[in-house]
Amino acid sequence: MGLEGGWNFFSVFIGILLLFHHSNANPIYNPKQSCNFFEGSWVEDETYPLYNSTQCPFIEHEFNCQRNGRPDQDYLKYRWQPHGCSLQRFDGQAFLQKFKGKSIMFVGDSLSRNQWQSLVCLLYTSAPKTNYNTNRVGDVSIFTFSDFGIDVMLDRSVYLVDVVREEKGRILKLNSIEGGKLWKGMDMLIFNTWHWWNRRGATQPWDYIEIDGQYYKDMDRVIAFERALFTWVKWINININPAKTMVFFQGISPSHYNGTDWNEPGVKTCLGQTLPISGSTYPGGLPPALTVLKKVLATIEKPVTLLDVTNLCLLRKDGHPSIYGLGGRTGMDCSHWCLAGVPDIWNEIFYNFIIT
Repeated sequence: MGLEGGWNFFSVFIGILLLFHHSNANPIYNPKQSCNFFEGSWVEDETYPLYNSTQCPFIEHEFNCQRNGRPDQDYLKYRWQPHGCSLQRFDGQAFLQKFKGKSIMFVGDSLSRNQWQSLVCLLYTSAPKTNYNTNRVGDVSIFTFSDFGIDVMLDRSVYLVDVVREEKGRILKLNSIEGGKLWKGMDMLIFNTWHWWNRRGATQPWDYIEIDGQYYKDMDRVIAFERALFTWVKWINININPAKTMVFFQGISPSHYNGTDWNEPGVKTCLGQTLPISGSTYPGGLPPALTVLKKVLATIEKPVTLLDVTNLCLLRKDGHPSIYGLGGRTGMDCSHWCLAGVPDIWNEIFYNFIIT
């Protein structure tokens, strides 16, 4: 999972202003908020989406639902409305101007890729004539807005902790984050992990779990997830200077494969779902992984802002690719999100944390 050398040019001008500091007393939310951005409901808004997917040529096939033949468009016409306040609309030009010379890195699995591609589209469609470069070095994809000196990067690290090959096989090392050397020197880091923790069989990319020198063929995956998060917390506490680097954690992005959770018993997928759930509460409740994540974040010494998108995503059973994603009609994707779509709102909330 490493990147061999050649990273000096990524350690660029890491001078985020002190006005971006968060409060150590409550690392989960920005103290400047007048309300909780994550409590609210979806409202129809004909001025959305924030960009037209046909104007962003970088959307990967698996997220490009309109190009893949999705016939409905109502799912594009929703805005997230918090209770008691309104989100400032994402302004790509303001973002590019404010963060000239900065480096932004998403770290995680394909849900991080969903958000990374969303941010690239939000910025590119605001300045379509700007010069840009794309590059890939190892597991890191880089989109550079050359005219602004902004790198928007994605490090594919699905567990955050390391998976290494040893004589015994592929080892998931819950106490090790050697891959973190790639994260140093960034101006903004947005982390994510969860979806790979329950993978088994052929899609499981490890043979043993190692903790404190002991090897296990398997263990409770939620416990393993928690142990890995505590290792990540230790890395943040040791390596992050809050005066230079802002840290976010993308919350648990949910799937919709069981209609019982949204009061449609017998429905097995998100196929044909065209409307959000009304109101502010998901009938099926919140996933246990979110409780674990919040528990671990509450112990961190350095300021980290949780992008607590779980509930607002649970309400969007209509936002997934379903058969209009990577597998087409032979697949069923109710985990990722269409672009344009829900991840644009994640970035709109992210924007509201950093732009003021």
